Formats: sequence, structure tokens, C-alpha cells
Amino acid sequence: MIIEPKVRGFICLTAHPKGCEQNVVNQIQYIQSKGPIDGPKKVLVIGASTGFGLASRITSAFGSQAATLGVYFEKPPQPGKPASAGWYNTAAFEVQAQEAGLYAKSVNGDAFSNEIKEKVIGLIQADLGQVDLVIYSVASPRRTNPNTGVTHNSVLKPIGQSFTNKTVNFHNGVVSEISIEPATEEDIENTVAVMGGEDWKLWIEALKAADVLAPGARTVAYSYIGPALTEPVYRKGTIGRAKDDLEATASSITDTLKDLDGKAYVSVNKALVTQASSAIPVIPLYISLLYKVMKEQGIHEGCIEQMQRLFQQRLYTNGSVPTDEKGRIRIDDWEMREDVQAQVASLWAEATTESLPQLGDLEGYKTDFFNLFGFEVGGVAYETSVDEMVEIPGLA
Repeated sequence: MIIEPKVRGFICLTAHPKGCEQNVVNQIQYIQSKGPIDGPKKVLVIGASTGFGLASRITSAFGSQAATLGVYFEKPPQPGKPASAGWYNTAAFEVQAQEAGLYAKSVNGDAFSNEIKEKVIGLIQADLGQVDLVIYSVASPRRTNPNTGVTHNSVLKPIGQSFTNKTVNFHNGVVSEISIEPATEEDIENTVAVMGGEDWKLWIEALKAADVLAPGARTVAYSYIGPALTEPVYRKGTIGRAKDDLEATASSITDTLKDLDGKAYVSVNKALVTQASSAIPVIPLYISLLYKVMKEQGIHEGCIEQMQRLFQQRLYTNGSVPTDEKGRIRIDDWEMREDVQAQVASLWAEATTESLPQLGDLEGYKTDFFNLFGFEVGGVAYETSVDEMVEIPGLA
């Protein structure tokens, strides 16, 4: 079938297998171009099919020749109906990994559930014995607690008072004002339950109890802080509370791993176009301005560049891991440079529907958004019919 993008709001309902494949190949080639990383050898990536999770898996495999096991929750294809982008990404990655002689298998299902944890542990025991790195990169709007059966839904809201500021519809470029009502206590609790550290800790406890964590094992979860501009709706809003919980959990997990000489880290990453960030008011406008500034200064990075730098310059330097005063790895350091933020703040004040095409990089934002789903990728013949029924070779 010929597959075209079908967009509804902040989501693309279709994905292109060849475009996703080319995206993955491009990321692999980038990692190979940067040389080997003396990194992990057996890696579990929870949330492995898109964004930072996929880039972590690619970096582990093609930077450090690691065996990788990926966990994700993706929609398989049906005749006449394309799969989700993460399905095609994983298929492409596993084909490339296996061709390179690397172990690559995966489990598709709800990472929050006990059943998936048990299945993954069984696979590690059978195939790998133990893992030395666990990446936790799960992004979901809802979570059912496996122990209580309660389903929690996260919200994107400020805390304490309503928030009003600019935002942009990245499809048509219209800059408008948006107001968001403050969260209730229940909203905050639910968002922390979904996006905080509880499930990360449950994973590590289950893996440790099953003796599938190697001595010295590390685990990393991903977070974001951002500038004062986005603070009310992000870092000081409901998501921020969840990220605070995630970061506090790292310390608790490190205590759990002490007898293994293991350690948990939170890596604070750069603002990038993802399915999640596209849905957060204010963020698309901020990112479009940030992209413009960072590209002009030659310091723009996507997911794969961020993860390559994280692994090579932070996690695996044969020395201590550099962190900030709260113990966090800061790979958002270039974004948060004073000169970069000052320039973004200045552009923000001037941004209107009319001025944004000159002030920002809305085209870059839109291209990155469609790239997430395998569209607008260079070298792909979109006018040609493709087979939507792609299999994942290592699907357990």
C-alpha cells in the first residue's frame, strides 16, 4: 500500500515502514561514525522503540557491541493498516543488529504489568544470564498499578494557579495565547503515579530479586528540567512533581543496588520533538525558537547525538560519572547555557504568527515531528507502494 501521513492534533495515525527503517539506519551510521564506546555489554531497555529509548538501544548495540533486550508497547500491522512507528523502528533495528551479529530480542506489552516483568526476567535468564545496564525510558499517559489494579491518568497542568502564555499550532504556525487551569491534588497524585519513579523501582527490585543484575550494574532514567519560560506548565507543574519523584527514586534505587556496587542515575536531557512534547502547551513554540538558536550556534542535537554523548562522555569515561549538585547527569548543558537561554527569551518576546517563520525553526520542528513516524525522511520513495506487514525478527 501507499502510506501517507494522517494527522489528528498532536498525533500521526499512520507510520511508514521504509521511513522508520531509514531513520534507524541513519542513527546507526551516526553512532558508527563516532567510534567505539567502552560501554555496557548486556542491556535492557524499557521503552525501547522510539525517542531516547531507541537511541539508547542503538548506542549500546552499535557503540559498544552490546546484546540488547527491548521492551515496548506497540501496535502491530494489519492488512491495509500500518503498524505504529515504534513497531517499524524496532523491526529495522533488530534486522540491522542481527546482521551485525548482535543479540537483539524484544517483548511487546505493558511494561507496567507484572506479567511483562516476569517474561523479560525469564528471557534474560535464558539468553543473557545478567544485564549490566537498565535504561528506563517509558512515556505513557496512563498506568495501571499492578499491585492495586488502579488505573491512573496523567495531566499537563500548572500547580497553585492558572497559567497563561503563548503557544503555537505547529501545523499552521499560528501563535496564540493559551490558559491552563491549575491541577487538583488528585491530578498531581495521578501524574506522579504514572510518570514518577515507582515503576522504575519495581523493575529494578524484580530484576535484583531474580539475580539478573550483574555486579556493578547501572540503571538510568530520563528527565527534563527546561527554562523559566516553561517552568509553570512543566517543571513546577504536575509533570515536574513526577520528575521530582523520579529523581528521588534514583537515590532509593542506588541504596537497593549497594550490595552489587550498582548505581541509579537520572539523566536530564535536552528538549526535543517527541509525541509527548508535541502535546504540551508552550513547548512547541519554545522548541522551535531553541532549534533556531542552537542550529545557528552549531550545537543542536537530536536523540541519537544526545545519547552518544551521554554514553561516551558521562556514563562510560572510565572515571567517576559527572553530576550536578543533586546527583543528576546534565546532558541538557548546551540547551541551558546562559547565552542560549538569553537569546531564546529575547525571541520569545517578539514571537508572533507573522514573525515566527523568521525568528524560529518551525519547519525543523515539523520535519522532526513527521520523522517520528517515518515521513519526510530523505531518500525514501513515498510514492511507491510498500508492504505494511513487517515482522520483528527477535520478538519473543
